[in-house]
Amino acid sequence: MSTETAPSGLLQLIWLASPALPIGGFSYSEGLEAAIEHGLVHDEASATHWVIDQLHLTQSRGDMAVLAQAIPAWQSGDTLRLKALNDWVMATRETAEMRLQTEQMGRSLLDWLRNLQQASEAQLVCCAQLPTTYPLAMALALSLAPAPIDQALQAHAFGWAENMTQAALKAVPLGQSAGQRMLARLAREIPVAVQTALLLSDEDRQAFSPMLAILSARHETQYSRIFRS
Repeated sequence: MSTETAPSGLLQLIWLASPALPIGGFSYSEGLEAAIEHGLVHDEASATHWVIDQLHLTQSRGDMAVLAQAIPAWQSGDTLRLKALNDWVMATRETAEMRLQTEQMGRSLLDWLRNLQQASEAQLVCCAQLPTTYPLAMALALSLAPAPIDQALQAHAFGWAENMTQAALKAVPLGQSAGQRMLARLAREIPVAVQTALLLSDEDRQAFSPMLAILSARHETQYSRIFRS
Protein backbone atom coordinates (compact mmCIF):
# COMPACT_ATOMS: atom_id res chain seq x y z
CA MET A 1 0.00 0.00 0.00
CA SER A 2 1.17 3.57 -0.62
CA THR A 3 1.92 5.76 2.37
CA GLU A 4 -1.02 7.98 1.41
CA THR A 5 -3.56 5.18 1.68
CA ALA A 6 -2.02 2.81 4.26
CA PRO A 7 -3.72 2.76 7.67
CA SER A 8 -1.82 3.95 10.72
CA GLY A 9 0.45 1.61 12.67
CA LEU A 10 -2.20 1.20 15.38
CA LEU A 11 -4.91 0.32 12.87
CA GLN A 12 -2.61 -2.19 11.17
CA LEU A 13 -1.96 -3.89 14.52
CA ILE A 14 -5.68 -3.99 15.32
CA TRP A 15 -6.32 -5.47 11.87
CA LEU A 16 -3.72 -8.21 12.37
CA ALA A 17 -5.11 -9.02 15.83
CA SER A 18 -8.68 -9.30 14.59
CA PRO A 19 -10.39 -12.73 14.69
CA ALA A 20 -11.86 -11.73 11.31
CA LEU A 21 -8.42 -12.06 9.69
CA PRO A 22 -9.01 -14.84 7.13
CA ILE A 23 -6.22 -17.20 8.19
CA GLY A 24 -8.23 -19.93 9.92
CA GLY A 25 -7.15 -19.37 13.53
CA PHE A 26 -10.72 -19.97 14.72
CA SER A 27 -10.51 -23.63 13.63
CA TYR A 28 -7.71 -24.54 16.09
CA SER A 29 -7.86 -24.96 19.86
CA GLU A 30 -4.13 -25.77 20.28
CA GLY A 31 -4.73 -28.71 22.57
CA LEU A 32 -7.53 -27.10 24.59
CA GLU A 33 -10.22 -29.38 23.18
CA ALA A 34 -8.19 -32.45 24.14
CA ALA A 35 -7.63 -31.00 27.61
CA ILE A 36 -11.39 -30.67 27.97
CA GLU A 37 -11.92 -34.25 26.76
CA HIS A 38 -9.51 -35.54 29.44
CA GLY A 39 -11.05 -33.47 32.25
CA LEU A 40 -8.12 -31.07 32.68
CA VAL A 41 -10.32 -28.12 31.70
CA HIS A 42 -13.96 -28.11 32.76
CA ASP A 43 -15.04 -24.61 33.82
CA GLU A 44 -14.13 -20.92 33.61
CA ALA A 45 -11.41 -21.10 36.26
CA SER A 46 -9.63 -24.10 34.75
CA ALA A 47 -9.94 -22.69 31.22
CA THR A 48 -8.47 -19.37 32.32
CA HIS A 49 -5.62 -21.12 34.13
CA TRP A 50 -4.92 -23.30 31.07
CA VAL A 51 -4.74 -20.40 28.61
CA ILE A 52 -2.62 -18.22 30.92
CA ASP A 53 -0.18 -21.11 31.40
CA GLN A 54 -0.02 -21.58 27.65
CA LEU A 55 0.64 -17.86 27.18
CA HIS A 56 3.63 -17.91 29.52
CA LEU A 57 4.99 -21.42 28.95
CA THR A 58 4.69 -21.80 25.17
CA GLN A 59 3.79 -18.50 23.53
CA SER A 60 6.13 -16.07 25.27
CA ARG A 61 9.06 -18.49 25.45
CA GLY A 62 8.57 -19.77 21.91
CA ASP A 63 6.56 -18.15 19.13
CA MET A 64 6.53 -14.64 20.61
CA ALA A 65 10.28 -14.80 21.14
CA VAL A 66 10.63 -15.79 17.48
CA LEU A 67 8.47 -12.82 16.47
CA ALA A 68 10.65 -10.45 18.51
CA GLN A 69 13.71 -11.62 16.56
CA ALA A 70 12.07 -12.10 13.15
CA ILE A 71 10.50 -8.64 12.88
CA PRO A 72 13.87 -6.81 12.73
CA ALA A 73 15.23 -9.59 10.49
CA TRP A 74 12.44 -8.89 7.98
CA GLN A 75 13.08 -5.17 8.22
CA SER A 76 16.79 -5.63 7.49
CA GLY A 77 16.32 -8.37 4.88
CA ASP A 78 18.40 -10.90 6.84
CA THR A 79 17.33 -14.06 5.00
CA LEU A 80 19.80 -16.34 6.78
CA ARG A 81 18.41 -15.27 10.16
CA LEU A 82 14.85 -15.76 8.93
CA LYS A 83 15.64 -19.26 7.69
CA ALA A 84 17.21 -20.21 11.02
CA LEU A 85 14.18 -18.95 12.95
CA ASN A 86 11.77 -20.67 10.56
CA ASP A 87 13.66 -23.95 10.89
CA TRP A 88 13.46 -23.67 14.68
CA VAL A 89 9.70 -23.20 14.55
CA MET A 90 9.25 -26.27 12.32
CA ALA A 91 11.46 -28.35 14.62
CA THR A 92 9.32 -27.46 17.64
CA ARG A 93 6.05 -28.69 16.09
CA GLU A 94 5.87 -32.09 17.77
CA THR A 95 2.67 -33.45 16.22
CA ALA A 96 1.01 -33.54 12.81
CA GLU A 97 -1.71 -31.17 14.03
CA MET A 98 0.78 -28.58 15.24
CA ARG A 99 2.68 -28.73 11.97
CA LEU A 100 -0.55 -28.49 9.97
CA GLN A 101 -1.59 -25.38 11.88
CA THR A 102 1.65 -23.44 11.45
CA GLU A 103 1.91 -24.32 7.75
CA GLN A 104 -1.74 -23.62 6.90
CA MET A 105 -1.96 -20.34 8.83
CA GLY A 106 1.39 -19.24 7.41
CA ARG A 107 0.21 -19.84 3.83
CA SER A 108 -3.11 -18.11 4.47
CA LEU A 109 -1.45 -15.05 5.98
CA LEU A 110 0.92 -14.80 3.02
CA ASP A 111 -2.06 -15.02 0.66
CA TRP A 112 -3.66 -12.16 2.60
CA LEU A 113 -0.50 -10.05 2.32
CA ARG A 114 -0.21 -10.84 -1.39
CA ASN A 115 -3.87 -9.98 -2.01
CA LEU A 116 -3.47 -6.58 -0.34
CA GLN A 117 -0.11 -6.00 -2.05
CA GLN A 118 1.55 -5.20 1.27
CA ALA A 119 4.69 -7.36 1.06
CA SER A 120 7.36 -6.79 -1.59
CA GLU A 121 8.06 -9.37 -4.28
CA ALA A 122 11.45 -10.11 -2.72
CA GLN A 123 9.81 -10.81 0.64
CA LEU A 124 7.23 -13.12 -0.93
CA VAL A 125 9.96 -14.98 -2.82
CA CYS A 126 11.84 -15.44 0.47
CA CYS A 127 8.66 -16.82 2.04
CA ALA A 128 8.17 -19.27 -0.80
CA GLN A 129 11.68 -20.59 -0.40
CA LEU A 130 11.46 -21.26 3.35
CA PRO A 131 8.44 -22.37 3.26
CA THR A 132 7.15 -19.96 5.85
CA THR A 133 5.60 -20.94 9.16
CA TYR A 134 2.88 -18.84 10.80
CA PRO A 135 5.23 -17.01 13.22
CA LEU A 136 7.49 -15.97 10.33
CA ALA A 137 4.52 -14.85 8.20
CA MET A 138 3.08 -12.91 11.14
CA ALA A 139 6.49 -11.34 11.77
CA LEU A 140 6.53 -10.16 8.16
CA ALA A 141 3.05 -8.64 8.50
CA LEU A 142 4.00 -6.94 11.78
CA SER A 143 7.26 -5.66 10.32
CA LEU A 144 5.26 -3.66 7.77
CA ALA A 145 3.36 -1.79 10.47
CA PRO A 146 5.09 1.38 11.73
CA ALA A 147 4.86 0.37 15.38
CA PRO A 148 7.30 -0.57 18.17
CA ILE A 149 8.08 -4.27 18.56
CA ASP A 150 6.52 -4.49 22.03
CA GLN A 151 3.22 -3.15 20.69
CA ALA A 152 3.39 -5.56 17.75
CA LEU A 153 3.84 -8.48 20.15
CA GLN A 154 0.97 -7.28 22.33
CA ALA A 155 -1.33 -7.15 19.30
CA HIS A 156 -0.30 -10.65 18.23
CA ALA A 157 -0.75 -12.02 21.76
CA PHE A 158 -4.20 -10.48 22.14
CA GLY A 159 -5.31 -11.94 18.80
CA TRP A 160 -4.11 -15.35 20.00
CA ALA A 161 -5.92 -14.84 23.34
CA GLU A 162 -9.18 -14.02 21.56
CA ASN A 163 -8.99 -17.20 19.47
CA MET A 164 -8.24 -19.33 22.53
CA THR A 165 -11.05 -17.72 24.49
CA GLN A 166 -13.51 -18.35 21.67
CA ALA A 167 -12.36 -21.98 21.58
CA ALA A 168 -13.09 -22.25 25.31
CA LEU A 169 -16.54 -20.69 24.89
CA LYS A 170 -17.45 -23.31 22.29
CA ALA A 171 -15.84 -26.40 23.77
CA VAL A 172 -16.21 -26.16 27.58
CA PRO A 173 -18.79 -24.52 26.96
CA LEU A 174 -18.80 -21.08 28.62
CA GLY A 175 -20.93 -17.94 28.34
CA GLN A 176 -19.94 -14.61 26.85
CA SER A 177 -19.47 -12.98 30.27
CA ALA A 178 -17.04 -15.72 31.26
CA GLY A 179 -15.17 -15.11 28.02
CA GLN A 180 -14.82 -11.41 28.80
CA ARG A 181 -13.48 -12.20 32.27
CA MET A 182 -10.94 -14.55 30.67
CA LEU A 183 -9.82 -11.85 28.27
CA ALA A 184 -9.51 -9.35 31.12
CA ARG A 185 -7.15 -11.73 32.94
CA LEU A 186 -5.18 -12.38 29.77
CA ALA A 187 -4.90 -8.65 29.01
CA ARG A 188 -3.19 -8.21 32.39
CA GLU A 189 -0.80 -11.08 31.69
CA ILE A 190 0.14 -10.19 28.11
CA PRO A 191 2.53 -7.28 28.89
CA VAL A 192 4.54 -9.58 31.19
CA ALA A 193 4.65 -12.28 28.50
CA VAL A 194 5.81 -9.70 25.93
CA GLN A 195 8.67 -8.53 28.14
CA THR A 196 9.75 -12.14 28.62
CA ALA A 197 9.75 -12.71 24.87
CA LEU A 198 11.78 -9.59 24.19
CA LEU A 199 14.53 -10.65 26.60
CA LEU A 200 15.04 -14.20 25.35
CA SER A 201 18.11 -15.08 23.31
CA ASP A 202 18.45 -18.05 20.94
CA GLU A 203 19.90 -20.08 23.82
CA ASP A 204 16.98 -19.22 26.13
CA ARG A 205 14.15 -19.64 23.63
CA GLN A 206 12.33 -22.94 24.13
CA ALA A 207 9.23 -24.97 23.31
CA PHE A 208 9.19 -27.51 26.13
CA SER A 209 5.55 -28.44 26.78
CA PRO A 210 5.33 -32.26 26.87
CA MET A 211 1.73 -32.45 28.13
CA LEU A 212 0.58 -30.17 25.31
CA ALA A 213 2.31 -32.43 22.78
CA ILE A 214 0.68 -35.53 24.32
CA LEU A 215 -2.77 -33.94 24.25
CA SER A 216 -2.23 -32.82 20.66
CA ALA A 217 -1.31 -36.36 19.64
CA ARG A 218 -4.37 -37.75 21.43
CA HIS A 219 -6.59 -35.17 19.74
CA GLU A 220 -5.65 -36.57 16.33
CA THR A 221 -7.70 -39.71 17.13
CA GLN A 222 -10.26 -38.13 19.46
CA TYR A 223 -13.69 -39.56 18.65
CA SER A 224 -15.67 -36.31 18.74
CA ARG A 225 -14.11 -32.92 18.04
CA ILE A 226 -14.92 -29.54 16.51
CA PHE A 227 -11.41 -28.13 16.14
CA ARG A 228 -8.45 -29.13 13.97
CA SER A 229 -6.06 -29.15 16.93
